[in-house]
Amino acid sequence: MGENQLSNSQLYIGIDGGGSKCRATIYTEDYKLLGTGVSGRANPLHGLEQTFQSITESTQLALANAGLSAEACSQLVAGLGLAGVNVGHFYDQISNWQHPFKCMYLTTDLHTACIGAHNGADGAVIITGTGSCGYAHVGHQSISLGGHGFALGDKGSGAWLGLKAAEHVLLALDGFATNTQLTQKLLTHFNVSEAIGLVENLAGKSSSVYAQLARLVIESAHDGDDVATAIVKEGASYISELARRLFTINPSRFSMIGGLAEPLLPWLDDDVADKVSPALSPPEFGACLFAQKQFKTQSVA
Repeated sequence: MGENQLSNSQLYIGIDGGGSKCRATIYTEDYKLLGTGVSGRANPLHGLEQTFQSITESTQLALANAGLSAEACSQLVAGLGLAGVNVGHFYDQISNWQHPFKCMYLTTDLHTACIGAHNGADGAVIITGTGSCGYAHVGHQSISLGGHGFALGDKGSGAWLGLKAAEHVLLALDGFATNTQLTQKLLTHFNVSEAIGLVENLAGKSSSVYAQLARLVIESAHDGDDVATAIVKEGASYISELARRLFTINPSRFSMIGGLAEPLLPWLDDDVADKVSPALSPPEFGACLFAQKQFKTQSVA
């Protein structure tokens, strides 16, 4: 498409930042996708500098993918949906960032995920990835639940599943709980043979490291491992109840997104699983729609 695209119409970049990765996608005024880039985590709970770096890196990768120069960044209208900005001081710090864009509009990753999942219409969404949270918007009503961060909350998330598994395995290795196949799976994952090896690999680590264990927990649950099954059922029960709380304002659509959305689906209560509809568009498209609406509203004002 080339640089002359910039002079023909405004370009937008939608950015979705979470605990494991940051994805940026550039769109035209009429929503044609031009390029995408993915970098590291972008949750200010894990560090502002890391967040700014991931946003910048994913943007530059998206520009390169779109065949645009790095300098074109200054002409993009950016929409950012980031985990962690429901915490007021993080919102303020990122809003005050000397960003590289033409202008920047910030909201939570939940908000942009919901916008994208329903292509701008009302609805509800639950994110189950590294973390977990739920959001619903119907008319002038909205509900936002969870998203308190690891390890204070995020029940049912990848990080939570990993933490619960690690807690049990350490108890088992010390002789206080039952050893199951989950114990060996975690030991093998880290290539260690005793409790101290797990501690060395996990102590003080971020949510994304714990989330890498979620796949082992779900695999073990499918194999009938009693411990893994109990953990997955507890997490899925919370996600089901979270969905019911969102349903109290009667959203017309409900979607689940994130790396655990599909693996957790068979474990959800039937009344919730039956209401799940596919997300119509990804969160970064929701961030684009959010930015476009804010930019045009500001331009009219």
